[in-house]
Amino acid sequence: MNIDEEAEELASALGRDAEEIKAELEDLLAYSVPIEEAKQSIRRKYTDTGAAPPESKNIAAITMSDSSVNVTARVLTAGKRRIQYQGDEQVIIEGRLADETSDISYTAWEDFGFTAGDSITVGNAGVREWEDNPELNLNQSSSVMLEDDPVDVPYNIGGESDIVDLQPGNRGRIIAGRILEAQNRTIDGRDGETMIRSGVIGDESGRLPFTDWQARERIAEGRSVRFEDVYIREFRGVPQINLSEFTAVESLDRDVAVNDEPERMSIDDAITAGGAFDIEIVGNVLEIREGSGLIERCPECGRVLQNSECRAHGPVDGEDDMRVKAIVDDGTGAVTAILDRSLTSTLYGGSMEEAKSAARDAMDKAVVADTIRERVVGREYCLRGNISVDEYGASAEAKEFSPTEGTADERAAQLIEEVRAWVV
Repeated sequence: MNIDEEAEELASALGRDAEEIKAELEDLLAYSVPIEEAKQSIRRKYTDTGAAPPESKNIAAITMSDSSVNVTARVLTAGKRRIQYQGDEQVIIEGRLADETSDISYTAWEDFGFTAGDSITVGNAGVREWEDNPELNLNQSSSVMLEDDPVDVPYNIGGESDIVDLQPGNRGRIIAGRILEAQNRTIDGRDGETMIRSGVIGDESGRLPFTDWQARERIAEGRSVRFEDVYIREFRGVPQINLSEFTAVESLDRDVAVNDEPERMSIDDAITAGGAFDIEIVGNVLEIREGSGLIERCPECGRVLQNSECRAHGPVDGEDDMRVKAIVDDGTGAVTAILDRSLTSTLYGGSMEEAKSAARDAMDKAVVADTIRERVVGREYCLRGNISVDEYGASAEAKEFSPTEGTADERAAQLIEEVRAWVV
């Protein structure tokens, strides 16, 4: 796709300035609007002055071929977020609407004054595609009227959610949980270096990572809190809870119970899901890959050095570290398990200083990885951690890594019993 050619052709057809049309196309494409839909939206903006009035529809009947619709619905969720649009900051309201037939996501580009639980009639709501489904756009051409009679819907209203039920794309959600991890870190943000607070929050249903873009210190490890108005994005295949400036954070006077038991999954299920957070897999170590054992990291970015050189910072004085990259297979699939210094030291059976001493005696760093290889390849291990999937395959960031209990004969007998029970 050549955006310059697309903009030039569209501008010529509409009799508009090509640069103006290009800027509008780029703004729509930045929000993942497909190119054909973006062009159609711009055409409507400049040509639909005499178009027929929008049709009133039930939500289930709305399709992506609709230009605009009227709809009466219940507001299930209403989250507020600040975005960059056409170079300016814009506060939007987003969430889901529902009637008795179905529900649909929406984005309101103005504050129309409704909140979760309100019943409203929306006039002239634009329809766009979002993640392969229709989404309603409420803009300056739309009207919103509060209804006195509530619309009955078969959905939960208000956004209260268990952590296990959160999915990427959720907006305006409310959760309560206990902070299990929390730390500040600096990232390269839109406006330069930005301090954020990230960690893990859990409840009885599960746990997920979070990012607070306001870096609030009161979100501290061990505290039970309630987050009102969070949105969920996917990061490395895992849902991530995001707190904005509009998120209300309340400390609770009770301890939220947290389920500390990870879900056991097959590797195939985890890969098919696109990733998984805090799960347990059991498989055999097939290989210890190159880059395991004693390594050096860049003191600036933490990347592993190759021949004392960092991909980002060039030649540097490296910092010593240990890690293992192990191929683990459970019969349904395989992942590359990444073990940190602590877990690697346990597998090796000695500290990093002892490993360095062994390498000096052998005059070869590879002796450390060889020792680990001899001890673990072919054995069955239980791994607890996070699985992510990208173009390079599946990897598991291990938090725990330990040999399974029982002898091989005992595990074989248990497997035979499970198979017999399944056959019966």
